[in-house]
Amino acid sequence: MTLGAALAVAGCGPDAPPPRADSPTTAPGSDAPTPPSAPPEVSVPPTPTASDHRPGPREVLVEVGVSGGYAGVNNQLVVHYDGGYTTRSGTGPARTGRMTPAQVAELRAALEAPAYAAVPVRPTGKPVFDGFRYVVSHRYRVVVAADGELPAALRRVFDALPDGGPPTTP
Repeated sequence: MTLGAALAVAGCGPDAPPPRADSPTTAPGSDAPTPPSAPPEVSVPPTPTASDHRPGPREVLVEVGVSGGYAGVNNQLVVHYDGGYTTRSGTGPARTGRMTPAQVAELRAALEAPAYAAVPVRPTGKPVFDGFRYVVSHRYRVVVAADGELPAALRRVFDALPDGGPPTTP
């Protein structure tokens, strides 16, 4: 028998499979088996959730769309976390502005109030003839409301918006 064949039969040659991780091995120069080494610990960071998200200053705090009314408006207001905002009336040019930190804090408080979380996401009453329809987006929630049925919590949000409320002028 050649040396290579003898090593292969003994399980030590180049063609021998590696020892299993869960099988004890013998330390060189010793007959005592050594336990297998434990796998290295892997540190896995926790998965972020929506509540862990810290918005950047240019991220959108709230977006309000207004449509309808006698003149048939189609307007939009976007407010960022840093207080910057953009208003667009129909197809006209955008108008920009900036809220004070106190105004932004008041708007955030209105949007994060438990009462606002209880506002229905769809209108529940009769529509008002030639009234406005409002679509308010904050984080992952969209509220659709109409004139004639604006809950107090939604009116509080509207009162905290720049320029005194949603953009309703054509």
